Amino acid sequence: MSAISAGTAVAVPAPARRGAARLADGRRLAWGEWGPEDGTPVLLCPGAATSRRLGFGAEAVEELGVRLISVDRPGLGASDPSPGRTLTGWAEDVREFVALRGLSGLRGVGFSQGAPFALACAAAGLFARLAVVSGTDELAAPAFDALLPDEVRYLAERAAADPAAAERSFAGFGSPEVLWELVAAGSGARDRALLEQPAFAAAFQEAMTEGFAPGPAGYARDTLLAMSHWPFDPGVIRVPVDLWYGALDTAPTHSPDHGARLAARIRTARRHLVPDAGGMLLWTHADPVLRELLDDEAAE
Repeated sequence: MSAISAGTAVAVPAPARRGAARLADGRRLAWGEWGPEDGTPVLLCPGAATSRRLGFGAEAVEELGVRLISVDRPGLGASDPSPGRTLTGWAEDVREFVALRGLSGLRGVGFSQGAPFALACAAAGLFARLAVVSGTDELAAPAFDALLPDEVRYLAERAAADPAAAERSFAGFGSPEVLWELVAAGSGARDRALLEQPAFAAAFQEAMTEGFAPGPAGYARDTLLAMSHWPFDPGVIRVPVDLWYGALDTAPTHSPDHGARLAARIRTARRHLVPDAGGMLLWTHADPVLRELLDDEAAE
């Protein structure tokens, strides 16, 4: 498996192209792209409050002919807000976005908090194949009650008991500085080595600053949805889904069992537990993630 060794500098260039699509209701969905314009389209659902600025796999995208597209979710970055939005509503936004931009054979990547959004799109039949990387699982599922850290269980319980109050509280601590501290505090040594690289840290923090530019409401809504029960059954997904988790991932809001339960719920899932990786394997293992995503023979 081709991966970036610990300590190797990871390049995270700004998007080669940026723009916005205008939806039928007048809202804008802002996007950024890397790679060849005629490449295989891959839609990235990014992690918590990170904008379209933060791509991955700079060298692999070019080498493999990937047209990587990252979209700011409503209320984040340069995308217009959509109060009360849902995971399934996001899938409908993506359906319209795909039609507007003429994308065919679209594949998806969902990283961290972006995973439920990517899975909602897969359940809606929008992807030919999906990679979930260090994905947030359905944390509100009863099977995880005994596995969640106390602070995460509290958030999930609060989201279920009083969603409006929970959303307000998430907005109260929503800022790029606080979120960066939370990411760093929840990271193990493997991930901290990457977060301490000046260029990578600068790109990550810039993406968070852009994500929070409209205010904390978009992040708060995303977090509420991530902490709540999913409004779709992942069992309906019929396209291949690769679940990528690092055995050294210590982030408390990813998957308590590194995707084992999620793999059992998706008939088409294949789980990859990478022994020497942490939660940032989207960047340290971008090449194998993308190669698997493009492998149509493995998808059959």
